[in-house]
Amino acid sequence: MDKKVLIAYFSASGVTADAAKAMAQAVGADLYEIRPQQPYTAADLDWRNKQSRSSVEMQTPESRPALAEALPDVAAYDVVFVGFPIWWGVEPRVVDTFLEGLDLTDKTLIPFATSGGSGMAYAQRYLQAHYPQLHWQTGSLVHGRDAAAFAKQALDDCG
Repeated sequence: MDKKVLIAYFSASGVTADAAKAMAQAVGADLYEIRPQQPYTAADLDWRNKQSRSSVEMQTPESRPALAEALPDVAAYDVVFVGFPIWWGVEPRVVDTFLEGLDLTDKTLIPFATSGGSGMAYAQRYLQAHYPQLHWQTGSLVHGRDAAAFAKQALDDCG
């Protein structure tokens, strides 16, 4: 039986969006962009400024930025890929807003991330520790050239 797949992603600069689109095209998945109600500006994303919006959110574990639109109905999906740029070693808090707003109990979740320097291992462990009730598959750091291949392999791996 074919699996119904959703690729949900947050992208601050377009890099994660490009990977998500390549993955969706490769596996015939639906796309959902996790967009914050208040879009991030360049100043908001300045990780060197401890007072920038992203810095403040990431230093505040309970921060949950509001989303720009309603969450998708995930009832029909078997697999949900969750994509994001790695911030401070983990997923941005707006991704937590997404994860906590849905009932993903019976879904297979596969994280993927983009990063200029961080690896995926810490972010994967963080997600599993903070959302232990969810069924996580092993994720990957992806780049434009390998995103589609990762999505195909990840789906094969989850049966």
